[in-house]
Amino acid sequence: MPEAKTWIAFTLVCLSMALTPGPNMLYLVSRSICQGRWAGIVSLIGTAAGFVVYLLCAALGITALLMAAPIAYDLLRFGGALYLAWLAWQAIRPGGASPFQVRELPKDSPAKLITMGFVTNMLNPKAAMLYLSLLPQFIKPEHGGVFTQSLALGLTQICVSLTVNGVICLAAGTIAGFLAARPGFALVQRWLMATVLGGLAVRMATEARR
Repeated sequence: MPEAKTWIAFTLVCLSMALTPGPNMLYLVSRSICQGRWAGIVSLIGTAAGFVVYLLCAALGITALLMAAPIAYDLLRFGGALYLAWLAWQAIRPGGASPFQVRELPKDSPAKLITMGFVTNMLNPKAAMLYLSLLPQFIKPEHGGVFTQSLALGLTQICVSLTVNGVICLAAGTIAGFLAARPGFALVQRWLMATVLGGLAVRMATEARR
C-alpha cells in the first residue's frame, strides 16, 4: 500500500485535476444543464466505467513500465507535461471559454447517456495522461507491490472524480447562471485552472526519473 503522505499528495493532485475542466466535465455539465441533473448523474456512471478500464490497464502495465522501460516512462512524463501545459493555455488564451457555458444537446436515453459518458472518457487524453504519466510518479516499488499500489491510488482517483463531478452535475445549472451574471468570476476561474494545470505540468516535467 502507498505511504500515507504519498496517498495524501496523490489525492490532492487528483482533486486539482478533477476541478480543472476537461472533456468529461464539459460533457457532464452540458448534460446536466440541457437534460437535467439526473441525466448528468447517469452520464457520470459511464465516465466512471471508463476510469475503471484505465485503472486496470495501468495497474497491469505499470510494473513493466517502471522496471523495464525507463525511457518510455520519460516519454509519457514529458508528453503528459506538454498536454497539461496545452490545457493551461486553452484556459487563458484569447477567446477561451468556461465549461459552464450552456451548449444545446439532444435528450438521450439512460443507456445512451452511459455509453456516451464511457466513450467520452475513453477518448479523453486527460484521463489517459493521468493514469499513464502521473500515477507512476506516486508508486514506489520499495513500499510494496506495484499492482496493489496502483489499485489503491486508482480507486482513490475514481472516488475523488465521482465526488467532484457528482457535485458539479447537481450544481451545474446554478453555477452556469452565477458565472453568466458575473463575467469576472468566470475569468478568475479560468486563470485559477490555468495556474493549477501549469503547476502540474512543471512538476511532471521536472520530476527526476527513478
